[in-house]
Parts: sequence; structure tokens; C-alpha cells
Amino acid sequence: MSEAQTSAPARHRIRAKASANDPHVMGFVLETPLSDAGTVRLQRTDDAPLGRALFALDGIRRVEVVGATIWVQKEAQGDWAGLKAAIAGAIRATLDDAAHPLGKAQPPEAAADPDDTLLEAVRNLLEQQVNPAVAAHGGHIAAERVEAGAVYLRMSGGCQGCAASAATLRDGVERMLRAALPQITSIIDLTDHDAGEAPFYAAPDGPSPMLNRPVPPDVINREGGHLSVDPDYLAPRLGLAPEALRKGLQTGEVVGVIETGEGEDAGKTRIVLRSATRAWAAELDASGAAREIPPPRPVEHAATKERDLTARLRAHLEGLDAQEVPTTYGALARALGLWAPGSVRRVTRALEVTMREDAAADRPFIASRVVSRGPGGLPGKGFFDLARSLGRRPHDTESPEAFHAAELTRLTAHLAEGARAQMPLLEPKARSR
Repeated sequence: MSEAQTSAPARHRIRAKASANDPHVMGFVLETPLSDAGTVRLQRTDDAPLGRALFALDGIRRVEVVGATIWVQKEAQGDWAGLKAAIAGAIRATLDDAAHPLGKAQPPEAAADPDDTLLEAVRNLLEQQVNPAVAAHGGHIAAERVEAGAVYLRMSGGCQGCAASAATLRDGVERMLRAALPQITSIIDLTDHDAGEAPFYAAPDGPSPMLNRPVPPDVINREGGHLSVDPDYLAPRLGLAPEALRKGLQTGEVVGVIETGEGEDAGKTRIVLRSATRAWAAELDASGAAREIPPPRPVEHAATKERDLTARLRAHLEGLDAQEVPTTYGALARALGLWAPGSVRRVTRALEVTMREDAAADRPFIASRVVSRGPGGLPGKGFFDLARSLGRRPHDTESPEAFHAAELTRLTAHLAEGARAQMPLLEPKARSR
């Protein structure tokens, strides 16, 4: 019996995620994309193995594939508790058995509504490139609808009521979305920031700290329901230059929250911003007058762990021997001691952070050393999408294979140059025997 007959097929990792807008829709996220051709809607009558497998289950109403996500809509009377495992099992079986899960020539859906297509593209970018970063600060950004090219976004969690949220949206998210999707005509923030969460005021730590010095009246501004702080006033208090502050708000190195008072603090609003080394806080009373206050103690959250993971990941990839390159997302996760469900997604998020760092420093992407398990030996589609949004290639005339090979070559030369720079100028002479 041959090896192919005796070895079991690889088990595919699938992560289920609920739709933010429809309780009857759930996404099943794979490690690698199934389609690069936009939205592929599977019909009951299609000759597509994946469609046949999923529609064979009771209670399945609709199936669409967008990149690495398989979106499934169930009938209203269906129960995810029983369906979720059955759907994941059907997907795994199809991926193991079928060479072309979507059929050999499955085209994207024709004549799609431009707003619907744009909405899906925005949601995918938010899910893959934005929310993994803002989730580390307890936030989330969702695209609710698109009308005539205008994208309506809503922030929640730590982003709702965050002093940095307006700058985050305007200078970070909006810039990225417009670069990737030039058909966007405008971006509209629907968030009610005045209703944001109040983690410190709600904490059982007693009343707010003693007030000390007043804040000039033109430093804190309220525009359209949003609070903002003059960066020229704030930057030195966080140990930064104004331009570094603006950049920190874009990258998440500077974070902030706005908290609404409760109990004895009712009618008050607190603003807290933190850089890597300092924190600043102010409290506004019911009349709008503000005074600086001692910042509350920072609460350690996932951001610190994610930064540590990014540093460990970079060190591991830089230390790989030539014969160990490239490695896969799963192998990298295991090498870093990550075995729990969702580990590959954590590694992917950390790789995206390294890409942003490398782009800012004009370095080759260390993430180019990580590829998918499938044929071709290339990184996932998100690698190329993010590279393009960061101003790097591949251009339309360059294939992903050529871009990846060139990036690996540049990286090898860059790492070798760094290694030579760290060598001593004079090697000790070998002792004669």
C-alpha cells in the first residue's frame, strides 16, 4: 500500500465567527483563502463540492465564499448549537477530498450591487487588518451599510467614547480604506461616543482622584459629540512631539478612553490618554470646565501580550537557518508555544504588526518568511493586500510569486548586513600550535 493511501489527510483549522448584523449568519474562517475572485455565491444546483456538502445539511439557506471566509445563512428555525459542528465537518471533508471545492471555473457573482460589493470589501478589510489591532485595546469597528459609495462605520467597546477614536478613524482607518478601496466617496462615523463604556468610574476604587490644576478652556474641544484634546498641549505631557503623538494615535502606541461618571461622579467626564512611558488625565464637570487629575492606575490588557508576541515572533523568524525558510503559519505558532484554538490567527495578527513596523522603517518584510501550507509556497492573501496598502508591491504587472521571491532575497541580504554590522572589527588571531 502506498504512503498516500496510509497517511491521514491534514486536519484543517476552522474558526467560527458570528455575524455582527444577522444572528442567522455565521462565518467559518479558514487559514488560507478559497477564492481570490471576490464573492462566490454557491447555489443548490451548482456542481461545486462545497455547495453540495453544505446544502445537504438540513437548515442551510445560503452559502457565500469571500476570500478565506465561508459565510453560511441558516433557516430561522435552525440552531447553531447543532449546525456549527456539522458545517465545520462538511467543510473539512470537502477540503480533504476535493481538488476544487468551488468547482473548476466558478466565477464571482455577476451584476452584484456596487454598494453590497463595497460593503463586503470594507468588512473584510476591517476584520483582517483593523479589528485585530483595535481589539487589543478592547475596541471594535463595524461597517453597518454603504449608500451610494458612502461607508457608515460604528465603533464599540474601548473605541466608543475614546479620546483617540476620531484621530484613529480619520488618520488611520479612513486612510487605509480609501487607499485599498478608491471607490469610497465618504466615511461617516455613526458612533454615539457620549454613551461609551466607563471602566474606571465603574470600578470599586472609591471616588475620582483629587482635582489639582485647571486645563485651559481651548484645550479640550467638543465637536459633533466627540471630545478631542489639542495635540500641541497634550504631546509634551505624554513625553512626545506633536507629530509623534499623531503617529502614535494611528498605530495604537497611544491609547485613550473617555469615561462617564457614576454615583458620586455623576455629571463628570474623565479623559485618560497613555503613551508607552506616561499618562495624562483630565476631568470635566457638568459645566464643561476641566482640570487635570492624577491618571488612574493602568490596567494590563491584551495589548502588552500581543506586543510581546510580536517581538518573540520577529526574533524567531530572524534566527531561522536558511534550510528552515520558509516556515508555515501553523509551524510558527507551535514554535512559539501556541497550541490553543485561534493560535494561527494570533500569529497572523502579529505578522501584520511586523509588516507595518518594517514598512515604517523601510525594511524588507520579515513576514515573507511565513507561507501557507497549500501548493505554491506563498503567504496568505492578507500578506499581499497589506503590502499593497502599505505602499509596497506587488503592482498590477508583478505576480505574487515574483514579489515574494524578491522580498525574500532583499530580506536575506538585509539580515546578512545586520549580522556583519554586529561582528567585531578585529577577530583574535588563532593561536599557533
